[in-house]
Amino acid sequence: MKFVTAINCMDGRTQVPVAEHLKAKYGATYVDTITEPGVDRIVAEEPEDSPVIEALKKKCNISIEHHNSDLIAVVGHHGCAGNPVEKEEHLEHIKKAVERLKGWYPDLTIIGIWVDEEWKANEL
Repeated sequence: MKFVTAINCMDGRTQVPVAEHLKAKYGATYVDTITEPGVDRIVAEEPEDSPVIEALKKKCNISIEHHNSDLIAVVGHHGCAGNPVEKEEHLEHIKKAVERLKGWYPDLTIIGIWVDEEWKANEL
């Protein structure tokens, strides 16, 4: 039994393609999913001491410590109401979020995923 973690938007259209990608590529049995609207921007830009960042870290720590998750994916997507910017800005947010997560969890695999207009998960 293998767990991985997805920090994903709350948009339900992204949940299945992200979980399917993580299961297929990384052999995950289960995907612990942590959601916030526009989460790629949140992880990329919110201050370290903001309540939303503290809550995200707490949830990640539960997944890591109790489910032995060894991978975290941070997700951005087309048509996001919580972060209504162009694709290029989403990709920058995802890349910054990946780097920030690598600082928090240097021993884990950290990846970025873009879910496109066809609702396909594309690993960056």
